[in-house]
Amino acid sequence: MKLAPRFAVLLAAAAVVAGCAPQTSDNSSSDKDDQSGTLRVWLFQEVGNDPKAKVVDSVVTAFEKAHKGTKVDVEYIPIDTRAQRVKAAFNDPKSAPDVMEYGNTDTAGYVHDGGLLDVTKEFGAWSEAKDTDPTAKQSVTVDGKVYGSPFYVGVRALYYRTDVFKSLGLQPPKSMAELAATARKIHKARSDLYGLVVGGAYTYGAMPFVWANGGELATAKGGSYTSGIDSAAAQKGIKAYTSLFTGDNCPAAKCAVMGGNDTITAFAAGKAGMAIGGDFSHSAVEAGKVKGKYAVVPLPGVASGSVAPAFAGGNNIGVLKSTSHRTLAVDLMEQLTSKTTQASMFDAMGFLPTFTDVRDAAAAKVPFEKPFVQTLAAGTKFVPASPGWSEIDSSLVLPTMLQEVISGKKSVAAASKDAARKMNDAFSSAG
Repeated sequence: MKLAPRFAVLLAAAAVVAGCAPQTSDNSSSDKDDQSGTLRVWLFQEVGNDPKAKVVDSVVTAFEKAHKGTKVDVEYIPIDTRAQRVKAAFNDPKSAPDVMEYGNTDTAGYVHDGGLLDVTKEFGAWSEAKDTDPTAKQSVTVDGKVYGSPFYVGVRALYYRTDVFKSLGLQPPKSMAELAATARKIHKARSDLYGLVVGGAYTYGAMPFVWANGGELATAKGGSYTSGIDSAAAQKGIKAYTSLFTGDNCPAAKCAVMGGNDTITAFAAGKAGMAIGGDFSHSAVEAGKVKGKYAVVPLPGVASGSVAPAFAGGNNIGVLKSTSHRTLAVDLMEQLTSKTTQASMFDAMGFLPTFTDVRDAAAAKVPFEKPFVQTLAAGTKFVPASPGWSEIDSSLVLPTMLQEVISGKKSVAAASKDAARKMNDAFSSAG
C-alpha cells in the first residue's frame, strides 16, 4: 500500500517561519545568542533517507530565506552510533550541534547530563503546541520542564492474516483472552504457523499486557521512581504474556530469544497468524510473502472491546544547551517539528504526526493508519522520565525477567521481584 499524496505543501513552511516570532531563552550554558551564522543540525539517518532529506531541505531553505545571514548545516548520523556522538558533543560544546534529533526514551538521560536546553517558555508560547498529543509532550518533559519538541510518534497494534482467519472462520479478537484462544486455534489448525508470534526479548510487545491488567513500569515518588513491575497487577500481565510461549502457540525454544524485529520478520515471511507490530513495521510486512493477505486492528485489552495501552515510541528534536544561537536554534526546532513539516514527513516516511489534528488527517487519507491512531486515542504509556531508564533498558532487565519466567527458571513473583530490585537500584543511582 502506498502512502497518500502529500496533503501539506512544503513551501508553506516559509509562511510558518515568517509568521513566528521566536523568544530568547535564558538558560543556555553559552553567553552568546548570535542572530546570524551557521546552525549545525544532527538528524538520524534512515534506511531510505532521501525522502526525509527532501522534506528537511525544504524547511531549511525556507528558514534561511526568513533569516538573512543564516546557514543551516544538516548532518545525518547513524542511529546505532548516536550514543557515542551525543556523549562527545556534551563533553565538547565546540563540536556539538545546535539542534539534534533524539529518541524519546533518551530525554531524561540527556537532561541529567546537562545537554538539552529548557524550552518550556518557548514551547508554551508556540501556538501549534496546544495540539500536541499529551503522551508526546510527556516524552519531552522532565520534572515539569520541556526540553524539546516531539517529531513523530510510533505505536504497536495487532497484525493478522486475513486469509488464515477467513479459512478458519475466525474474527479478530476483542479481548486478551480471545487473543490467546484465537492464537491456539490457529496453531492447532495450522501447525506450520505460530498462532501469535511473541518474543521473550520484545519488551514493548510485552508491556501492553502489563498495562492492560493495571500494572505499571514504575511510579513517581519523592522526586524519583519506584518500580511497579512486581505488583500483583503487573504480575498478572506478565503471566498473561509469558503463557503464550508454549507448544500450542509459540514454543519457548524458538520464541524466547526473539525480539520485536524477529516477530515481524516471522509474520512477514508467512510463519504466523498474528503479530504485534508498529506502524513503522508496515514496509517490512509489505515487502514479505503476506502482502495483500493481512490487516491490522488495535491490540485488545482485558475487557471485550477495549484497547490495550501501547508504548508511545518515536523521536523528538531539541536544542543543545551549549548553542551560541539559542533564539535561532529554538525557532528552527519548531519549524522542523511544525504541523506542516510533520504532515510532509508522514507523506514522505510514514512517520505518525504528534499533533492530534494532523494525525487525524493522516488517518483519513491513509486507512492503514487508522488502527494505530485509534490506539493512540485510547491512551498510551511512556517509560519513566528518569536517567536510570537508560541503564534498565541497556541492561535488559525486563527481557531477562521475561526469559526467566518462560524458561521456568523462576516464578513470575520471583522474576518480577528481582527485576524490581534492579530497576530501583538504577533509579537510585541516577538520582
